[in-house]
Amino acid sequence: MKQLTLAAAGFERYAKTTRRAMFLAEMERVVPWPALRELIEPVYPKPGNGRPPIGVERMLRIYFLQQWFNLSDPAVEEALYDSSAMRSFVGIDLGREPVPDETTVCRFRHLLEQHDLGRPLFDEVYRHLAAKGLKIARGTIVDATIISAPSSTKNAAKARDPEMHQTKKGNQWYFGMKGHFGVDSRSKLIHAVVATPNLADSTVLPKLLHGNETRVWGDQAYRGQRAVVRQHAPKAQDFINRRYRHGGVVDEAERAKNRTKSKVRARVEHSIGIIKRVFGFAKVRYRGLVKNTHRLLVTAHWPICSWPAAICCVARRPSVPASRLQTVQTPQCVTKARFNHSVPLPPAKIFMPLVQAPAPCSDVP
Repeated sequence: MKQLTLAAAGFERYAKTTRRAMFLAEMERVVPWPALRELIEPVYPKPGNGRPPIGVERMLRIYFLQQWFNLSDPAVEEALYDSSAMRSFVGIDLGREPVPDETTVCRFRHLLEQHDLGRPLFDEVYRHLAAKGLKIARGTIVDATIISAPSSTKNAAKARDPEMHQTKKGNQWYFGMKGHFGVDSRSKLIHAVVATPNLADSTVLPKLLHGNETRVWGDQAYRGQRAVVRQHAPKAQDFINRRYRHGGVVDEAERAKNRTKSKVRARVEHSIGIIKRVFGFAKVRYRGLVKNTHRLLVTAHWPICSWPAAICCVARRPSVPASRLQTVQTPQCVTKARFNHSVPLPPAKIFMPLVQAPAPCSDVP
């Protein structure tokens, strides 16, 4: 490990561990960096006669910062110059080297999209968490959410994105794409992700089931799909909400059953809420369905990785039974190898990136 220069060490007498630094310390421990690096290295440029390429893991860390803090290519470059916590996470010492420019970040993102590495990255994180004991149970909750796209035609082509479509929800029309999710009913782990323009929710149901379910939950958009559930998950019981209003008459018994089912079904909203409200993927950033699908696959890893259950699974020894990992509290201390200090974490408290902060590129919480 190289000695830090004065640009990284500084002369500050007082400092505070911000929520951003706590979040990055958590992700440093949870993310399987060597395994993800091995997926990208076969297609990554090799050093030759020209300027040597930047390390794979460093570019991957910058790319993940973009997803966690909802930053564009120029914004992530400026954020790395501005935030010492981000530079420490990526491993950049401004006394020795500059931050990779926005063009380098853009080319790395295009490299991942060109070789369709979103799905392999998603599967690798899932396998890593499963190996640490955070496995999916026998229940799946299915749901879909609308991700908005710009509907303006004030551009060079004077047209909206042709791969995005409009859809109606209630009495409101939306323009964009749909993200469909299959979430484990116990751990809230997202195990299936599908992006479509404006397909009905029920048509994507087979792609959201893994086949070993014993129970399937969903809202009324999936009603009438009992035969589909039986075909793709033979042992599953149908707990999808039923229609309780017929001809203006409310069936109170069916309505009460839907409320009971929704106590479990509502857990899918927690994972979707983190993707849209915390990681900021409530509106598409790129044109085209392929690029936004790739971003959705990469972003879908992280809701469960930010929760205490995942952190405990990585921190616990392999000899601990997996059944006990769901009931352990958050560890009192998360130590990051790149940081020279320990970060105290109160039990059962989740630290998320400050995408809603007034100054998202600063260290001020």
